[in-house]
Amino acid sequence: MTDIEVFYELKKSVLEHYKKRYPYFDGNWKSFSSQDILNLIDDVQENTKNSVSEKWIYTHLKPETNEKLPRKDMLDIFSQYVGKETWNEYKFVFLNQTKKAQKKNKASSKTKYWILGFAIIVLFLFLFWRTKQSENKTKTIELNEKYSNDSISSQTTKAFVVEDSVLTEIAIENSKIEVKENAKVIVKGPFYEERIVDLQKTPEIKKVVLEPNDYANILHGFIKSDIKDWQTRKEQLDKILDGNVEVIVMLQNNLGAEYFNKEEFSQKVIIPTPSLKQLQIVEIKKNTENKIIFIRLVKR
Repeated sequence: MTDIEVFYELKKSVLEHYKKRYPYFDGNWKSFSSQDILNLIDDVQENTKNSVSEKWIYTHLKPETNEKLPRKDMLDIFSQYVGKETWNEYKFVFLNQTKKAQKKNKASSKTKYWILGFAIIVLFLFLFWRTKQSENKTKTIELNEKYSNDSISSQTTKAFVVEDSVLTEIAIENSKIEVKENAKVIVKGPFYEERIVDLQKTPEIKKVVLEPNDYANILHGFIKSDIKDWQTRKEQLDKILDGNVEVIVMLQNNLGAEYFNKEEFSQKVIIPTPSLKQLQIVEIKKNTENKIIFIRLVKR
């Protein structure tokens, strides 16, 4: 440690000593006022029987950084002010205290590292044990439709467990699913907004409420109903379908698929026919404007 660095410590000691004499001062050298300087001069005079000038305080104590070390006689005066006989004694005591503190900190740090390392190992083993325990436990989660509270159809709605980005379908029985207590579950289908449930983050969940996909339900109603007002259907379809919507109809018996654009699909939907009612929606995608941009149907 350089003499300049020790001088900075002496400046701190002088300021602390001054605060004991004038406890109403709660600032630093930057906020040290002209009146504080006069008070300090008087206090130094009273304690050391030596005089210091305002200029010296402005030059050496007020600045945040010092390029040069002040004269030793002035360092002696302020060392005496803080309770030491000379600058050499102040420096000697401070450096010794610093070395002892460093040794103590090193020893303390080693002990802390050992304790911390042991604690981490114990915690890891405990968490590993808890994880293994939770992997074997299961819980039942109920699925409900938000507004009607109707049961959820396993024909159109699917539930999946996510493990390492792999989706594994699980059964929906009586609007309920059985999963491990720490599972991550995705529930999705064309007639509901997708829901993701992470039981590690929210283990208290016992019920999942599914938000209806309004446009999918409207479209399903068009396909299954016998409404003859084709003009109303056309206007409503125009509102919910994006101009670039793509429609894929999967055919039976591995005969491939049919493709429709917006105009072709709208023409097919606005006029109810027996073949239209055979279509089942299996997938719908929407854009950021909440318009349908993709529909996949299966011909039953």
